[in-house]
Amino acid sequence: MPAGAPAWAQISVRQKESALLPLVLRATDCIVRKVSADRRYTNDIRPVDINDLIVDSISACARPVRAMIAAHNRMYGDGSGEAFLLGPYLDVLPAALVRQVKVKTR
Repeated sequence: MPAGAPAWAQISVRQKESALLPLVLRATDCIVRKVSADRRYTNDIRPVDINDLIVDSISACARPVRAMIAAHNRMYGDGSGEAFLLGPYLDVLPAALVRQVKVKTR
């Protein structure tokens, strides 16, 4: 590593993922709470409808979502946080959300 390189550039991908995980969980927990509290949410909700609820919940969960994006940007480079949010994170969020809501309502 060159001298003056950011501290995040000097740790492994595994360590970065471990540092990012609590922020991902915090953002996800917030979204799960908002979606499950929404009167439009039902156990037989269609995927397109759950996506609408997720989008609607993002503004209420802006602080943890922004923290997740900012940390990702610091660790992986500018712009990577938004790409993570709009790509891999949102790809798995609907299924994860449905699973978590079912567990919490049992």
